[in-house]
Amino acid sequence: MSLLRMAVENYRCFKERQEIELRPITVILGKNNSGKSALTRLPLLLETGINSDSSLPLDLDRLGDDPPDFLDLVYGNSPHRPLRIEFSTEVADVTVTIQNIAELHTQVVSEFAAEFADESLRVLWQQNTGPISHRTIRNGEPDTDGQAFFLGILPRNERPVWDIVHSLPAPSYLGPFRHRPQRMIRLPARPITGVGPMGEHAAGMLVSDHVRGGGLLIEGVNELLGDGLAGWQLAVESHGPVYSVILRSTTDPGVIAHLPDAGTGVTQVLPLLIQLLQPAEGLQVVEEPELHLHPAFHAMLADLFIHGMNLNSGRFLIETHSETMLLRLRRRIAEGVISHDDVAIHYVEHANGASRVRQISIDEFGNVGYWPDGVFSEDFEETKKLAEAQMAREGE
Repeated sequence: MSLLRMAVENYRCFKERQEIELRPITVILGKNNSGKSALTRLPLLLETGINSDSSLPLDLDRLGDDPPDFLDLVYGNSPHRPLRIEFSTEVADVTVTIQNIAELHTQVVSEFAAEFADESLRVLWQQNTGPISHRTIRNGEPDTDGQAFFLGILPRNERPVWDIVHSLPAPSYLGPFRHRPQRMIRLPARPITGVGPMGEHAAGMLVSDHVRGGGLLIEGVNELLGDGLAGWQLAVESHGPVYSVILRSTTDPGVIAHLPDAGTGVTQVLPLLIQLLQPAEGLQVVEEPELHLHPAFHAMLADLFIHGMNLNSGRFLIETHSETMLLRLRRRIAEGVISHDDVAIHYVEHANGASRVRQISIDEFGNVGYWPDGVFSEDFEETKKLAEAQMAREGE
């Protein structure tokens, strides 16, 4: 199970309510500093409030070494604006409103609302009643059985709420910048299930697979790469207590290159390939998978996401600047390889001090129903200017 829909209001650069639909492959487009990353990382923010043991609605320390303050999440950094987040799963539609309490330097869930198949639930903050407390309304009727007990953004003393928790496996996240692997790697002491936000665990996972897994993961990576490395295959070599991840020539097995000596593109794409081969549970969030890759590889990325979708029933939320990757997705729809219902495209734009999101529809032939001005038009504009300059020189 996974997220089916998300919506936000007063979130980062999004002042008005914005909604995105999540499909097996969801693509976020937009110019730099438009709000794409804020939207793409929203599932990670949600996770800090869903699988949480904190009394705060959002346990922001879980976001990394330099987490945002709560007011960094609120439009205009306003201490008084409520942050509203909505999401849908297979079991419920949920709306959560979080209010900052400036004088206490804390936040509280001011309203929680969930619609289940056979029950509706609202939990409201009782303001001006001393200690923070809430009252519950069940199916439209006040519930006097006791106070709601919040951990994160969810009232944990409500039985149906646990169905929400169980229906949302933690998302994985792979950021745009990847860790450069070491030349020599020790065997990890325990199994590793994810490559990490910078792909920092990728090489260790390959070493563990070589020693403990019979090389199946390495075989899978080489199969996904196909001809993508033009005559090279991935391998692991033992050096006593340490190991090295290498590329070996397919025409002359004696010729090798250590992974740190290979091109940046190899270390960029390797964590993605490894993550695609892991059993899929939660949503997989990937930022700029095309970074440092040759444009010829961008189309292959689209096929890799399609493969991950089919192999492990994976669901992907992808922020990208790659026109080629998007064109390959549209081509695969036209060819009938995937359904147009498997892909959602959202365009983020910033104007008049706030950002907004617009969904771009795709039909069964890969045609888009709308396209924003100036997006992926750079090649055309450069070609036009080149022709104009050539004509001007010829007329001299």
